[in-house]
Amino acid sequence: MSWGTELWDQFDNLEKHTQWGIDVLEKYIKFVKERTEIELSYAKQLRNLSKKYQPKKNSKEEEEYRYTSTRAFLATLNEMNDYAGQHEVISENMTSLIIGELTRYVQELKQERKSHFHDGRKAQQHIETCWKQLEASKRRFERDCKEADRAQQYFEKMDADINVTKADVEKARQQAQLRHQMAEDSKAEYSSTLQKFNSEQHDHYYTHIPNIFQKIQEMEERRIVRIGESMKTFADVDRQVIPIIGKCLDEITKAAESVDHKNDSQMVIEAFKSGFEPPGDVDFEDFTQPMKRTVSESSLSNSRGDGKYEPKFGGKSKGKLWPFIKKNKPPPPPPASASPSAVPNGPQSPKQQKEPLSHRFNEFMTSKPKIHCFRSLKRGGAGPEDFSNLPPEQRRKKLQQKVDELNKDIQKEMDQRDALTKMKDVYIKNPQMGDAASVDHRLSELEQNIEKLRLEVQKFEGWLADVEGRLPARTEQARRQSGLYEAQNTSAVNSCAQDRESSPDGSYTEEQSQETEMKVPATDFDDEFDDEEPLPTIGTCKALYTFEGQNEGTISVAEGEMLYVIEEDKGDGWTRIRRNEDEEGYVPTSYVEVYLDKNAKDS
Repeated sequence: MSWGTELWDQFDNLEKHTQWGIDVLEKYIKFVKERTEIELSYAKQLRNLSKKYQPKKNSKEEEEYRYTSTRAFLATLNEMNDYAGQHEVISENMTSLIIGELTRYVQELKQERKSHFHDGRKAQQHIETCWKQLEASKRRFERDCKEADRAQQYFEKMDADINVTKADVEKARQQAQLRHQMAEDSKAEYSSTLQKFNSEQHDHYYTHIPNIFQKIQEMEERRIVRIGESMKTFADVDRQVIPIIGKCLDEITKAAESVDHKNDSQMVIEAFKSGFEPPGDVDFEDFTQPMKRTVSESSLSNSRGDGKYEPKFGGKSKGKLWPFIKKNKPPPPPPASASPSAVPNGPQSPKQQKEPLSHRFNEFMTSKPKIHCFRSLKRGGAGPEDFSNLPPEQRRKKLQQKVDELNKDIQKEMDQRDALTKMKDVYIKNPQMGDAASVDHRLSELEQNIEKLRLEVQKFEGWLADVEGRLPARTEQARRQSGLYEAQNTSAVNSCAQDRESSPDGSYTEEQSQETEMKVPATDFDDEFDDEEPLPTIGTCKALYTFEGQNEGTISVAEGEMLYVIEEDKGDGWTRIRRNEDEEGYVPTSYVEVYLDKNAKDS
């Protein structure tokens, strides 16, 4: 079965067929390319999906992933990320093993096909040239034969005519002989050309064309084999990643099987347990006896430690701000003509002529018995250093965590110190390796850091021992009685001032579990430092420029921001505004455009 013998006369059809084969190969390359694009797009969407549901760092959501169910979900997200990676591997392998290889092969195939059909056309042109030569020789032989016949007839006519001279007859006879000779020469040439053409034609149809068509057939068969191999590679690329994808699915199954509802329930207890004991029985109050009515300190209202205790001073309770903080107006702003860009951060505040209120409060605290017990304020959004704003059990866990972190830091510093000490010993023994004195400064810094960390550990361990001493023992049923609650509340009042004095950062702290209220007779000092009632809004204003309020009593605003006006400019160049219930302060009047309400203007 050979194209050279079976299809010797189908040159044009073979040319069309081989071109169709190349088109099929290019179509398959395009198909694989689109498949790789789909794989990449699918992998990208899987990665984005996994990233979308990953917990954000340093957020409350990250803390939720300590439960087995959420950890299993996190493992599923990570495995989906690896799953997406396998689809990227499919795309990469198909691109390199199929698209790249077939693209190069198509270029080579086109060149080879062009060469073979060029040889075929050249052979056809040669046989056509031989055929034309044969036809020319044949026509020439035919013409010479006719010319010889006419010359012979003319000679016979002249020879039969008695009126023709002997010379004319001789001339006609010579002309006839010449024509006969030319016919014989043409005959010999035609015979030779015919033999040559038959030989060329035989070689053309039995040697040259079969060889060329055989090469074209081999080329086409290689193309068919190559596209089959590519299809097999297409399947193998998918098959290679199936074990890894199976491992990903196995890990997801393993994570799902690791979900432990009992463990999660226990973690909920550890996360939210307050450490308080349930309240004891309420004492019977006999109103038939002429006695002062009292309320048992073991009642339910006193035992609920929800961390919302607000101390009272002089019978007044306000928990928005410190009782002794007053909103001080900042210094006068720059002139209205001054450019905001010239004073980007607002006016600088000189020392207040008036003595700070905190000094007056300190004098008050030193001149009177220390019976006020304040809760430490959160600084910059963080709780107090000793975690006194937490229930006892949660406070104990936080303190223990802090102690562990500090011990780890100490170990790191000690490791660095030991390494530098060894390096110093090496320098002392081999001075050419370095100067031993060059590490002394760093060693002293490490010693100082270790000492500071140890002091911090002692401080937190003291708080930890204190809170562990106050936690009720789980095995002692007697601590559930109301009398013990009274003793706890009494000791809490006595230790309140000590907690305030022992706080390392000077803050006034109190256990959240102690809901003790102490009523002190109202004084002028208390009245002076009570929180003011929120001022009503008298209008709105629009910020003309950005103002960064860095001074006490000021508030930062952004250009174009709309805010509420609660106090007009009193002639000092400042306007008091409010953003929301908790944010208010002064801004330069020249930085805002004020729109007062009609009622405010009339008043």
